[in-house]
Formats: sequence, C-alpha cells, structure tokens
Amino acid sequence: MAKLYFYYSAMNAGKTTNLLQSAYNYHERGMRTLILAPQLDDRFGAGTVKSRIGLTARSRIFGRDDDLFDVACEDVEKHGKLHCVLIDEAQFLSRAQVWQLTDIVDVLHIPVLAYGLRTDFRGELFEGSQYLLAWADNLVELKTICHTGRKATMVVRIDEQGRVVTAGPQVEIGGNDRYVSVSRAEYKQLTAGKGRLEMQQARLPLGEGES
Repeated sequence: MAKLYFYYSAMNAGKTTNLLQSAYNYHERGMRTLILAPQLDDRFGAGTVKSRIGLTARSRIFGRDDDLFDVACEDVEKHGKLHCVLIDEAQFLSRAQVWQLTDIVDVLHIPVLAYGLRTDFRGELFEGSQYLLAWADNLVELKTICHTGRKATMVVRIDEQGRVVTAGPQVEIGGNDRYVSVSRAEYKQLTAGKGRLEMQQARLPLGEGES
C-alpha cells in the first residue's frame, strides 16, 4: 500500500544521500522514479540533486505555485508507470503542495518519500515540515551529531566570523558555510551569545589507510 513518508533531520544527516540511495534501489529493480526539487535551491545548478558525499541525479524542479499532483500525472502520461516520487528539501513545500502529495499517494497509489529539515535557524517549523509532520503516514528521523558529541536536533545560522545569527529571513540558501547542526543545549548557549563556532572543523578519514 502506498504511503507518504517524511524523513526529517537537522543539517548534514544524509537526507539527500538517503534519497538518492532510495532512487537507486528502485532503478536497480527496473522501477521508475520521479525526483522533485524546489526551484529556490540552486546551489548545484537547476535540476541537479547532489549529496555531500558526491552522489548526483537529475531532478524536475518546481515552484511554490506548481501543483505536484498534476506534475506526477503528467509524468505518468508521458513516460508510463511511476513507482515512487521523491522530494528533496521538502521543508520548502507549501501547505497546498503537501496536500497534493497525499493525493499522489491516495489517488494514484504511488508512494512519496519526502526529505527535509524539521526546523529553521530560529527553532521554528518550516511550512512544508509542519504539514508533513501532520499528514505523513510514516515519520522517520535521520540522526546526526553536534560537535559536542550529543545528538543534533537544531540548526544555527552563522556569519563569516562564526557568530550565530538570530534574526533575518527564514529562507537563506546555504551549506556548511552558513548552517551548523547542534544539540538543543548547545543551541541555547550559542543563541544566548555564549561562544562561537569554527567555520570548518577538521574532517577525519573514513578508513585507516586514508590520508
């Protein structure tokens, strides 16, 4: 039975890596997928989904006014049976678009896997995440860690000096140069002006033979 899944996390938990792995699993079995990505996130070029570990795939971009149910129907009409719809950066969905995803599941009987952040740098829910949390059939937390070693559940926005920014627009596209995942306790300290973050922390090799 088709379901709507919401995979949520803080930054750098491997959301896009998980999305691309899921798409690969479908394709490996001869099953077709549709990857959708928001138009406003163009860090890697329009129509490209890319993970931090280098995996990439082509995507169909959408704007806030696009009807995603119609997009899925058009895709089926042009290319035939569709086995799964995958959404990158799902926090940027509108309320209406999340409802359209439920129609893809309930009317077309196609599973939808949405991947996104739960909260913004102010600790508040994104619109898309709010309604995915309310309406998804399955909620899956993807875990990552804070530099303190604790579980990271919050995201802070930083400036060029590593100072935490507590005001500004909710959406400001950026990667590790602008956002850092931290624990709730660390979030409280940093947003209270106690301490600062290093812009780039040392990355250890994955295997003993690496240098």
